[in-house]
Amino acid sequence: MAGCFELVDASDGGYRIKMLTGSGSLLAVSVSYPSKEAAVRGIDVLREIGGTGLVLDHSRQTQSATDENKQQANALATVRNHAPAA
Repeated sequence: MAGCFELVDASDGGYRIKMLTGSGSLLAVSVSYPSKEAAVRGIDVLREIGGTGLVLDHSRQTQSATDENKQQANALATVRNHAPAA
């Protein structure tokens, strides 16, 4: 079963998005959105990023990284070095 998004009330009176796995485990909780409509638009953005977004690894490299992980890190470094300036 695919995961899902839940809209929940935020403590500040707004709304948050919870992203859950198919088994119901929590993956992520969003920022607070001021309205339900804004939260729904946030879900649209999350779906787009999830389907097409690059994975940028900003974590520390460990000594136990495999050759495949090293190759992926090198590929990410290449993407970062060729990304357009913000």
